[in-house]
Amino acid sequence: MSIDHLHFRQAMQHTPFHDRFAAMSTTEHWATWNTYKVPYVVNKLSTEYFAVRSGCSVMDLTPMEKYRITGSDARAYLDRLLTRDISNLRPGRVTYVVWCNDDGKVIDDGTLFQLDENTYRLCAQHHQLDWLLISADGFDVQVTVETHDIAALAVQGPTAYSVLTLAGIDGLDDLKPFGIKNLQCKEFPVTVSRTGYTGDLGYELWTDPANALALWDAIFAVQGQYDIHAIGLDTLEMVRIEAGFIMPGFDFNCAEATIRNGYDRSPYEVGLGWVVNLDKGHFTGRKALAAEKEQPAKRRLTKLVVEGNKPVGEAFIYAGKNGKQLGEVKCTMWSPILKANLAIADINFISGRLPENLWARFDYKRELKWNTTWARCHAQTKPFYSPEHKSATPPARF
Repeated sequence: MSIDHLHFRQAMQHTPFHDRFAAMSTTEHWATWNTYKVPYVVNKLSTEYFAVRSGCSVMDLTPMEKYRITGSDARAYLDRLLTRDISNLRPGRVTYVVWCNDDGKVIDDGTLFQLDENTYRLCAQHHQLDWLLISADGFDVQVTVETHDIAALAVQGPTAYSVLTLAGIDGLDDLKPFGIKNLQCKEFPVTVSRTGYTGDLGYELWTDPANALALWDAIFAVQGQYDIHAIGLDTLEMVRIEAGFIMPGFDFNCAEATIRNGYDRSPYEVGLGWVVNLDKGHFTGRKALAAEKEQPAKRRLTKLVVEGNKPVGEAFIYAGKNGKQLGEVKCTMWSPILKANLAIADINFISGRLPENLWARFDYKRELKWNTTWARCHAQTKPFYSPEHKSATPPARF
């Protein structure tokens, strides 16, 4: 495990790309992500948003928690840890995964990379080392933190393929969604995965921190031929909502961070029942999840299109106007590309079903006065935004 044990002396650590972000930043609006300093907004939110949806965006992924899992029992260990059946996962592929506690409540979600026969990388939003080590008891497996040893960039948007090809990264033509390749950029190696958190065409690039600035400069050398913008967390929040992606710790409480009983959530309750495989054998939380599946659904994180254009942050959801309160909005945005008011809400079911007549009650400020109003909500089962070009192989050149 390679960790700088003096990093506590810094309020916020700098990623290997920090100097480039800092040189571009006009807002100086910084966030802390897993002790690293990253931007909320680099320059202008609208410009960064449309870079993802209409051009090419670059975001720093270095702070993402990254764990290397190796050993003869690596597959058996992960099969016990995760709710998903990974028996079909092969080297060079990535899959989305969730893991739970014994009560079947979600600890976190993430992506699992199979790098070779007995080597995996698990990426997560939050610190997971304690849980991973506890779960490793009895397995011939090694769990190593590599968060600080790998520099990572997300290059996302319709022109991402064209930009990376011009930047000197060859071999992307046949890289399918959720695929991984070890490639070269100029004179140094870079691992490229066709993954992302934007719901658009995109890639994630993984390399040694010593190569970070050379990788950045190779990408931005294409500026002029294509419009490329560095982006921050505020843009990511917008596009992940449009894609219908949930964020543990924000849209729901992670099990290990929940204090009050009943405020954590199971995969079924957050709309992730599709990554629970009860037939694969025992895994942590299986007994509780099997019992839950036999009962009528109690609640669900639900995607909503809200009528009107007023922000509905922290709105309450009701069964009918002036009806029974069912839940609350967890995240919301006005979508510039869809021209729609989008939200994801935690909603209690009635008799095991989502009521059809949903309304949001919320407050908004106008001319220094607070006003209360209602807006009709329409539940969605599919992503709000899912362009065809995101999965084309090879991607279109723009």
